[in-house]
Amino acid sequence: MEDNRVFDWDDTIEDDGSERRFVLLPEGDYDFMVTNLEKKYYNGSAKLPACPEADLTLSITNTDGVATVQTRLFLCGSQEWKLSSFFRCIGLKKHGEKLVMKWDKVMGAMGRAHIGVRDWQGNDGQMRQSNEVQYFIDPEDGEAEFTL
Repeated sequence: MEDNRVFDWDDTIEDDGSERRFVLLPEGDYDFMVTNLEKKYYNGSAKLPACPEADLTLSITNTDGVATVQTRLFLCGSQEWKLSSFFRCIGLKKHGEKLVMKWDKVMGAMGRAHIGVRDWQGNDGQMRQSNEVQYFIDPEDGEAEFTL
């Protein structure tokens, strides 16, 4: 990944960080592009078993700039509906069909999702907001089947 490169003392740098400023989107439906996929392993919790995890970065361009929204997909039975919803959203799956998940086709894929605003408290006690995917939208009908 390009962001993890290490510079030498005499390397040339260029990125001014203009695309890295934080953009909070108001709740709504947005087109996105998958700009990063990290394959991880989730150690499990009271709600989910230990399983593979796909961490996705979605980039959304609007009038305020480029917003990035992180979302996680867990590869386990109780989350199969969410995996199907994501793959339908990016056009790789149809309702009712079986699909071998094609993770090699996810980078650069485009889709549409309903983005919400989540309030949370940081370790410093300050209240903050961030965006989250509430549901993916099927391209055929423009409607979501489930809320995340």
